[in-house]
Amino acid sequence: MGISLAYFMVLLDTTVLAVAEPSIMASLHIDVVGVGWATTIYTMALASALVFGGSLADRWGAHRIFMGGVLGFGAASLGCALAPTLSVLLVFRAMLGLFAAAIIPSSLSLIASLYVDPVRRGSAISTWAAISGVAMAAGPVLGGWLIAVDGWRAVFVINAPMALVVLALCRTSIAHTRHARAISWLPHLGLAATLATATLSFTQAGQRSWLLAAVFGLIAVGLAYGTTVVDRTSPAPLVPAALRGNRPVWTAFGWGAAVNYALTTVIFSIPLLLHTSAEAAGATLLPMTLLVALNPLLTGRIVAAYGPLLPIRMGFVAFPAGLCLVAVATAVQHQPVVLALGLLLSGLGLSWTLPALVGFAVNHAAPEAAGSIGGILNSTRQVGATIAAALASAMLTQHHSNTAAALPFLIAAAVCALGLLTATTQRVARTRAPSVVRTNAADNQT
Repeated sequence: MGISLAYFMVLLDTTVLAVAEPSIMASLHIDVVGVGWATTIYTMALASALVFGGSLADRWGAHRIFMGGVLGFGAASLGCALAPTLSVLLVFRAMLGLFAAAIIPSSLSLIASLYVDPVRRGSAISTWAAISGVAMAAGPVLGGWLIAVDGWRAVFVINAPMALVVLALCRTSIAHTRHARAISWLPHLGLAATLATATLSFTQAGQRSWLLAAVFGLIAVGLAYGTTVVDRTSPAPLVPAALRGNRPVWTAFGWGAAVNYALTTVIFSIPLLLHTSAEAAGATLLPMTLLVALNPLLTGRIVAAYGPLLPIRMGFVAFPAGLCLVAVATAVQHQPVVLALGLLLSGLGLSWTLPALVGFAVNHAAPEAAGSIGGILNSTRQVGATIAAALASAMLTQHHSNTAAALPFLIAAAVCALGLLTATTQRVARTRAPSVVRTNAADNQT
């Protein structure tokens, strides 16, 4: 119960902030780009530190890292709630991302230690992973209610009592095998620096500061290349050698980034464009978020019966169609039915695609690579979210008409259409292990 609550708390923070954006802008006197950084810095820190968090859990013990992550997450949340300026808020939001990166892999490791029987372990992991859908559905609604009660700071305050409950429920140490696993600091720092400079490049491009965008872009490319070179010679690489040349697995990573790009575009942009209350914004997103909470159960059955590639293709058909409808509803005012239908299709696309990604990747790699696949996939998904928030915030700052406001959704639709194109060229793996796919289908919800 405590482990699931911690996971819920971390994932709630990825969506609950969306409806608070207008309130934060008014309170701290910042623009859309500023509130965009409040979103991107969290996902950026989470993406760069997820693999590192798993390494720490293996080396120092999952329970110790988990408890430290929960304690730090609660404290950093209070820091966000008390932030007097945007700069202070960004510091604590980055800390939230780092502590979240400690909680996610260590919580999964604790479940693996608690449930030795494979059947019970698979059931526990499925329940743990399903929490993400519940958190996504609850985030905008809960955020709207909290803001109505006590402003945007209440969105962060709520994490503190949840963290205390988790610490109380998980105070008993859980036996966990430690591994003398090496930790290479340089690749992790290089990944963080690459993401930061790439985000700056996208933000400047969205503001049409082309020279700065080009400079930061070149720096990001150089850092990415240097990080790759260092990682290849590292004793504890971010990407294991067995996965470096595996094209299907890297295709799955790209799909994960594309799906999170589209999801973040919707979650970030809709509350800013509606010009309505936080409660109304949260309710507007329900057609999408409720499907993300409920439909993965059906997706799991499709994966078990037909393999993961079919729901991935289905998702990449539904998602671009939904995003185009959202773009139309944005360009033409007072189109609530079109917007709801677009969000409904987007929710179908999201809930069909995400649960199947891990199954597809695992089918195309050795069984011992499953842990690395989970960590890298979650990191690439957060990279997609970071880029989406950076671009959307920059474009929404510049838009002067409803037609221009539809651009972020059209770009996201194009990204998903590219995902469909690559999915149609993929072949079903010659050997498929249904039990592995069924166990891991929901794990991609992290």
